[in-house]
Amino acid sequence: MTGCIRLLRISPQGRSQGADTNHVQDLLPPLSLAERRARPEPTVALVHDYLTQRGGAERVVLAMMKAFPRAPLYTSLYDPVRTFPEFDRLDVRPLPLDRVGVLRRRHRLALPLLARAFSRLELDADVVVCSSSGWAHGVHALGRKIVYCHSPARWLYQCDRYLRGSRGPARAAAGALRPYLVRADRRAAASADTYLTVSSAVRDRIRDAYGLDPHVLPPPHALTPAGAARPVEGLEPGFILCVSRLLSYKNVDAVVAAFSALPGQRLVVVGSGPEETRLRQLAGRNVRLLGSVDDAVLRWLYSSCTGVVAASNEDFGLTPIEAAAFAKPVAVLRWGGFLDTLVEGTTGLYFDRPVPAEIARALRSLVARRWSASVLRAHAAGYSEEVFIDRLRAFVLADSASRATVPVTLELAA
Repeated sequence: MTGCIRLLRISPQGRSQGADTNHVQDLLPPLSLAERRARPEPTVALVHDYLTQRGGAERVVLAMMKAFPRAPLYTSLYDPVRTFPEFDRLDVRPLPLDRVGVLRRRHRLALPLLARAFSRLELDADVVVCSSSGWAHGVHALGRKIVYCHSPARWLYQCDRYLRGSRGPARAAAGALRPYLVRADRRAAASADTYLTVSSAVRDRIRDAYGLDPHVLPPPHALTPAGAARPVEGLEPGFILCVSRLLSYKNVDAVVAAFSALPGQRLVVVGSGPEETRLRQLAGRNVRLLGSVDDAVLRWLYSSCTGVVAASNEDFGLTPIEAAAFAKPVAVLRWGGFLDTLVEGTTGLYFDRPVPAEIARALRSLVARRWSASVLRAHAAGYSEEVFIDRLRAFVLADSASRATVPVTLELAA
């Protein structure tokens, strides 16, 4: 046969063989009730863009692995040192692109290659669940494909904001390859049987980018007070905490600058990224940058802070949920995913723009108020890992049993 692309077909059991793109799955009638009851749990394969960092999306994937512990996890790049250590105990199967070591260390260099890498992967499972911020949803699924979309690819649809401050191959490729990659991205989205997403804000962007109407399934907060806690030497409790990757669109610089107007308060920043050097230069004497920390230290920081602040443009507002689990209020930007996860005046406060004066004003109000620990913890409970796993399994199992997209109704946590 001429003119066909050779694909790498892989089953969850690990076998592989060649296939071509004109393979069409037979259309099957819906299963009867008796057949559904007799049917064993479907085989599931999980796919994620890349495992090269410790972020919210990677924590979601760990929860997905708990939902389907026998499922293999396919990813383009896997750096065990830079991502969460829990992946080391799981069945992670990197793509051939992972053999290029520099890409594991600098995953943005791989952006022009990821669409093709995933499009060549064909998975033989009853249900393929793709955790995608722009790439994993491009796999060929012989069974049904469910996409859990953290965001349409930022470097395609929010290029200026995502690559602000970047130079070299990533930015050059974004301009040169964008028309082709947008077409490929939209074809990949159209191939999904069911689309899920993290928040109302991302749901609206998916509608704009793909013309799809996804269900909102909020991700869980993974860090809870249960577990080891280790203090930071020389750091006294009573500070304001900011937990963020240090990227330009996270607006940590505005948070740091706000503390020049708050001499009586202290800021502790957790996270690493390309902005770290610049932020250290901006930081005053009442600001301390800790870099990356493990979960034991992070538990102590949440437990020991007065409140939490975030000025970032977030797809899902994790900060109010994670803070509420430790009974801490938050001051966050009135934007994006934070609109779903903050109850204004009950679990925290908004500021309208990511500028130092407004952040400082919100923090003054935050520390002056009294907050109910029981109300905060109850708010976080609606976003627990157990709730997420139950809802995800309901989608996957119902979808597999009916052989059709099932309109499962999911309510956002109050």
